[in-house]
Amino acid sequence: MTLIWVALALAIGVPIAAAAGSEQLAWRGPVYILAGFAGIIALGLVLVQPLLVGGYLPGLSAYRGRRAHHWIGGALVLAVVIHVAGLWITSPPDMIDALTFSSPTPFSPFGVIAMWAIFTVALLALLRRRLGLRLRTWRIVHIPLAIVIVAGSVAHCLLIEGTMETISKVALCAAVLAATIKVIGDLWRRRTLRA
Repeated sequence: MTLIWVALALAIGVPIAAAAGSEQLAWRGPVYILAGFAGIIALGLVLVQPLLVGGYLPGLSAYRGRRAHHWIGGALVLAVVIHVAGLWITSPPDMIDALTFSSPTPFSPFGVIAMWAIFTVALLALLRRRLGLRLRTWRIVHIPLAIVIVAGSVAHCLLIEGTMETISKVALCAAVLAATIKVIGDLWRRRTLRA
């Protein structure tokens, strides 16, 4: 039970600690550094989300897991907003290029696509009751968007050569992919057994 929480803390904490020790931080301003770390934290939160949905985190009831999933989703939106706003403040032309998909950097479009998918999920979650979305309809919408978020975030992270240390970055991205594949596979099996 404790080992799962320790593994999760290490998966998120080690990349953050490694980035904090990066020599590249010496040439960066505080706003840029804040934006960068908000991005790393956002990726860590993307790892937590499928673990909560799948009920893989011990000590959390199904109700608490769902509530935590909602709150972590809000924190993820906030982290992405800080990430984008900080990068906008430090370099508006680069952000305009990224948001209009005209940036020469290969990682930009993946990050922008993941960002819009995150915002779409958050907006739909807020309006779900008002729109009358049933659980099945919600899953039909949410799961593909979650796949876009995970794939886009992982590609965005792996293609950036920045303050993150390579091995811990790859390990975090692998954990995000593994957790997502596991929960989608489990949901699919449960649905098949019911049918």
